[in-house]
Amino acid sequence: MQKIEQESANPSTWEQSSRAREYLKKMGALREQLRPLQELEQKIEDLAVLLELMREDAGGNELRREVEEELSAIGSRLEQMEIETLFSGEYDFHNAIMSLHPGAGGVDSQDWAEMLLRMYSRWAERKGFTVELVDLLPGEEAGIKSATLIIRGHAAYGYLQAEKGVHRMIRISPFDTARRRHTSFASVDVIPEIEADEEVEINPEDLRIDTYRSSGAGGQHVNKTDSAVRITHLPTGIIVCCQNERSQHSNRQQAMHILQARLAELKRQAQAEELSQLRGYQKEIAWGSQIRTYTFQPFTLVKDHRTGLEVGDIEAVMDGELDPFMEAFLKWQARNRLSGGSAGGDGEVE
Repeated sequence: MQKIEQESANPSTWEQSSRAREYLKKMGALREQLRPLQELEQKIEDLAVLLELMREDAGGNELRREVEEELSAIGSRLEQMEIETLFSGEYDFHNAIMSLHPGAGGVDSQDWAEMLLRMYSRWAERKGFTVELVDLLPGEEAGIKSATLIIRGHAAYGYLQAEKGVHRMIRISPFDTARRRHTSFASVDVIPEIEADEEVEINPEDLRIDTYRSSGAGGQHVNKTDSAVRITHLPTGIIVCCQNERSQHSNRQQAMHILQARLAELKRQAQAEELSQLRGYQKEIAWGSQIRTYTFQPFTLVKDHRTGLEVGDIEAVMDGELDPFMEAFLKWQARNRLSGGSAGGDGEVE
């Protein structure tokens, strides 16, 4: 952080807008990572004041309860910060984009996908995160065919990366008149939200601009002057031509506008390729590919097949109590990383 602040104090840094934006982005990210620590320091200072007041007032039961509550809150925050030291990815402190899709299992699978959507929404609410549902395709009979949501909050992607994979549910189907037990599947895909710059900086030295006589429509004038413009972006080889306007200046402006749009699209495509690598290998949404199994009948149990963690209170899990699974995954991932093994999102299954 200190090095970045020193760089930002250098006037030459701000002479290049691209570098300036890069440093502002880095500083913003680092400040966001430091914010929880600063909040914790403030809580500890407030606690010290409460302790001093409690010592002065020996019979202050109300103060004692407040101190105990603050101590508990500080302890919980310290545990969370300890877990976050396990983050190792570049995007762990970013927001998360989550997509849900039902797999094998018909209407039960669609219903299961909707149950997962509620589970993750409840988890986000517990964390104080915001949820934006950007796409939802309902099923014909029940449940959903697909859903995409953006979960925004401190290290949302760092936590939710544990959920990437196939989730299996076992229960007595409410859609089966014979009340038989069904197995349903749904996939969860999680990627970090990556900011895309609205404008694309173009270095004039990267351009070759040619003018020529227009051969298009527009009357006699277009054929008498070199009003048409061809711009070549040398680093990418993109060529843009414009001859619709009557003046060379107007054609040049329009060509530059089109070039900016094409370079922005090229950047988005590069980001899409990066995100597809982050998604990793997606297994078939069916038997043998699940990362976690949720059993409702004949007993209740949620088992993560990568970490081995088992939780019997399935109602609490479906109500968003997912932190134990996420923390176990981060520890499992760290152990695999240290041992040189693979800790991909799908993991080992039974």
